[in-house]
Amino acid sequence: MDLLLLLTSALLCSCGPVNTESVFQIASVTLSIEPRAAVRRNTNVTLRCQASVISLAQLNREYTLYKDNSVIYNKNTSSKEDFLYHLPEARVSNNGRYKCMVRIMGQEMTSKSEKLTVTGMSPPILHADKSRTTEGEGVTVRCLAPGETGSFFFYFYDNSSEIHDEHRNTNQAEIKLPLSDIGAHMIHCIYKVFIMSESVTSDESNTVIVTVEELSIKPFLEISPVNNIYEGDNLTIKCSILGFNQSHKGMNLLLNQGTNLLSVGNATAAIEYNMMVEATAPTLSFDCRLTVKNLIKVDTKTIRVTELFSVPQLIMSPPEVFQMKPMTLICKSQHVALERVNKEDLTYSLDPAEHFLTPNGAGIFSGRALKNEFNYTCIAEAKGIRKRSGTLTINPKVPVSVPSIRVADWPILGESFRIFCQSSKGSGPITYSFWKGKTQMGTPIIKSFGQPAYISVVINDVKEINLFTCKANNGGEEEQQSAALDTAVIEPITNPILTVIPDPVEGNDLYLICSVQGTPPVTFRWFRHDKETPLKVTTSLSNNSNYQITGLSKEYSGMYYCEADNRANFKVQSDLVDVEVRMALWKKALIGGVLLLVASLLIMVSCVLYYKHRRVTLSSAVDSVWSERKPEADIDEEFSTVSIEPEVEYTEVVHPRSADPDRAPQKKGTETVYTELQNSPHGAVDHHDYGSVKYAELNGEQPETSQYHAGVDDYSDLPVPVD
Repeated sequence: MDLLLLLTSALLCSCGPVNTESVFQIASVTLSIEPRAAVRRNTNVTLRCQASVISLAQLNREYTLYKDNSVIYNKNTSSKEDFLYHLPEARVSNNGRYKCMVRIMGQEMTSKSEKLTVTGMSPPILHADKSRTTEGEGVTVRCLAPGETGSFFFYFYDNSSEIHDEHRNTNQAEIKLPLSDIGAHMIHCIYKVFIMSESVTSDESNTVIVTVEELSIKPFLEISPVNNIYEGDNLTIKCSILGFNQSHKGMNLLLNQGTNLLSVGNATAAIEYNMMVEATAPTLSFDCRLTVKNLIKVDTKTIRVTELFSVPQLIMSPPEVFQMKPMTLICKSQHVALERVNKEDLTYSLDPAEHFLTPNGAGIFSGRALKNEFNYTCIAEAKGIRKRSGTLTINPKVPVSVPSIRVADWPILGESFRIFCQSSKGSGPITYSFWKGKTQMGTPIIKSFGQPAYISVVINDVKEINLFTCKANNGGEEEQQSAALDTAVIEPITNPILTVIPDPVEGNDLYLICSVQGTPPVTFRWFRHDKETPLKVTTSLSNNSNYQITGLSKEYSGMYYCEADNRANFKVQSDLVDVEVRMALWKKALIGGVLLLVASLLIMVSCVLYYKHRRVTLSSAVDSVWSERKPEADIDEEFSTVSIEPEVEYTEVVHPRSADPDRAPQKKGTETVYTELQNSPHGAVDHHDYGSVKYAELNGEQPETSQYHAGVDDYSDLPVPVD
């Protein structure tokens, strides 16, 4: 209010122009509860304080938020944005009435209060200090809660609309209500008494009728011209007061377009403002505002403005362009008011000036795309009106590079694996296609830059790996093709064979050679059939390896096998091989010699026994020829005697007949022994009358001393036969 009086005094002074930048007005302040006034528990509630301020400058605003007339928050800001106060997860303790006050450089305005809950008791009594008043003036009312005590909230209503609330610790509240609308106002009140956390709401009070009469003055707004207004036309806007007389004090005039303050004036001089129209919107609205004390009266007029030309659009042809490739920029306004402006009068230009493009007609600019990103805007201008297009950002595409083809892991023959294709350069999206020889595999794959494309394949021959290629294209003139896929292919292990060399002989070294087919490196394991843990594990860069056993012995005999696997992670196992360790040759020779020696000894013993047995048999035969058979005891005695005496040579007993020249003596060792007795032609022994000679030497030497046994003494007196 003080500021308005100061403004009025300044305007009445004719010593100089008014500084419009320091002139402002708070048009309105409203508070709203979002999402609604009655909400469920845990709802996030926002109190929105919206202040409409008419000014040229951006002013600092002080927001004060009240709950039940108690300050709960203050904030200073220069932003025109709404002030928001959040009540996250609202609870019953948040129930109450809220309002917002805005203060700018000493001027302030408070919003209507909004409540989250309403509840009431005995009928209140309402008193008003007067029943008639004029607009801009207020009325003092008092609401009484007879016989009630406690903590109170009083609520005042104007035509069923709540216009004020007041907290008191006594049973009455008196306030001054600003009544701005002309006519009759039906005012009443209610109150609430708070007991602990509960409240009781009273009934409505009696109704007091207060009539507001209109002031005799009001603002008046004139705009010329009114119709057929085009961009670039000059407008004359006049803001004045109707019904002015000197009895009205503290009046002020403001001319504004929306929130943009155009000019200020006073009651003694009307405001006249000239401007060139720009079609910032299809319609333009202007206000002539009269303030008298706390009363604001507004006269508003709206005009329609026709564009001379529309805001230009800047497009590129072709829509996508590669680095250093030809391109064209086209700047055009889609709509032109030909009744006011010729197309020749409408000019186009590019911004920035160093745009590296050459004009090639009205609004057409040609050249080559840069290697880097560049921003362009175009300006259309006619009759002093300039309009700028939106910014067109041209990011020339980078041609796709020759893609690389690879596999994620070692491909295994007969198993699925993925082939990847990726270009290290090139703007996306990039289209990749995979080929096996001249045959395309599947459909093209579209990826953003930096993302590889892949396809899953299976090959059954190692030579197939070099048939794969891929191609990349991002819309450029040439499609780039990779080199052929060059990578090793793992052939799974097959055909395991366990070979034993040399022959397993005691004392020698033995090699168990495990050989397979497949891609090295190969991991070999040797097992004995009766054991779970491997005898040896080794990894070889070839397709075979061996396990050496030194110093063979019989305990190494058994069944052996080997296992093998490679990076295909598939184990194979050979057949069982029976290793039987044979005896060493020297042992065989030794045993053979021992056996031969034993056999020789057995043969010699057999011969000796046979010889002795033969001799006994012969002796028995001679006794049967020349003597009577002796009793068994005598024979045994004789044999026992003979067996311990030295051997004697036997001589053949012959009869007087011619000698057989064909008979030859049998030899045993180096001695000649005759063991045959000459029989008679008839098979009976030919006896001499005097008996037979038992022993004689036939080798021409002197006969040894005759040896005899106890059973042959009876023949000692027989005559010696003569040959």
